[in-house]
Amino acid sequence: MPEFDAVVIGAGAAGMMCAAQAGQRGRRVLLIEHYHTLGEKIRISGGGRCNFTNIGAGPSNYLSQNPAFCHSALARFTAHDFIALVERHGIPYHEKKLGQLFCDRRAHDIIAMLEAECEHGRVEWRMPCAVSGVERADRAFVVTTGEGRVRANSVVIATGGLTVPKIGATPFGYQVAEQFGLDVVPPRPALVPLAFAPEWLARYGDLAGVALDVEVSCNGGRFRENLLFTHRGLSGPAILQISSYWDGKSALSIDLLPGREGAVWFRDHRISTARIDNVLAQRLPRRFVDAWCAEHRATGPMNRHDERRFGAIESALHDWRVRPGGTLGYNKAEVTCGGIDTRELSSKTMGATRVPGLYFIGEVVDVTGWLGGYNFQWAWSSGHAAGQFA
Repeated sequence: MPEFDAVVIGAGAAGMMCAAQAGQRGRRVLLIEHYHTLGEKIRISGGGRCNFTNIGAGPSNYLSQNPAFCHSALARFTAHDFIALVERHGIPYHEKKLGQLFCDRRAHDIIAMLEAECEHGRVEWRMPCAVSGVERADRAFVVTTGEGRVRANSVVIATGGLTVPKIGATPFGYQVAEQFGLDVVPPRPALVPLAFAPEWLARYGDLAGVALDVEVSCNGGRFRENLLFTHRGLSGPAILQISSYWDGKSALSIDLLPGREGAVWFRDHRISTARIDNVLAQRLPRRFVDAWCAEHRATGPMNRHDERRFGAIESALHDWRVRPGGTLGYNKAEVTCGGIDTRELSSKTMGATRVPGLYFIGEVVDVTGWLGGYNFQWAWSSGHAAGQFA
């Protein structure tokens, strides 16, 4: 039976980073990937240019039942550390907005860089190669694969979440955790479009393609970004961001005239003789205004409403309550919320505290970043952390 110091299962962003780091420490590493294409999630990200990190990535940009957990890994391998690696490989990049960094050419540049780093660490590969089991064997592990069994002192689970099953996502990582008695926070789609309930779809379903600049909040999350109507519900950066905070039942609070300037603008029209819909159409798309005003019975000239009624309309504009009917699921989600309970892991090593030698990194862990390069940074940081110990 072939023997390795470490077997890394999953050759995505976190897995390749971990394997490269462990190999460059002199460890004999085997990296196993069951899918036939390497780094597929990297390749399709960012419209094919890979939003590989965010300059401002920090603990406040992540969700977890244990929010402090990610601090250690993020502090020890920062966005600037990964940028230095990108620059060392001569990969041109640019900042798009809000600290989001993208490749100038194509996402494959990042995949090739990680392959080169693994080669530098003399990492061995098995791909495509399915893994059917991980078992404890004395103080080591035996990993059963489609190409036979291998023995290793350490096993790193980097199999990701349930996002985009058509490119190979499986629940394997959660199954391994449960096999060894580790708690798993129930996974759910995140950074995902939200669907309208039937009654909402009847009113707003024909607005597909209409976009608004809004501030949306829910359960402690708050984002000022664009909202986009689709034929099934709501999408756009603002909705993708807030979807990670949505619990499946709460209403979203949407400010249609965000910021002090929006509030002052509407109040300044208090004595206008113009109709409310015509005033709002100066700032919001006409088709949306018509549907929104019909829902809220906001009709007639601005100055015909007494202060109480005007105030009610004003409040509704700054706190439009939308109760989604659900999400569009893992096929449309960018990441998976939930995963291996971080209370089971060492924040320094990413190792399971009750199962020495077993590590979990990347999306399979209950750490979920915002939209905009944060989840890739968690992959690099957690993979780097485990690579120093596995």
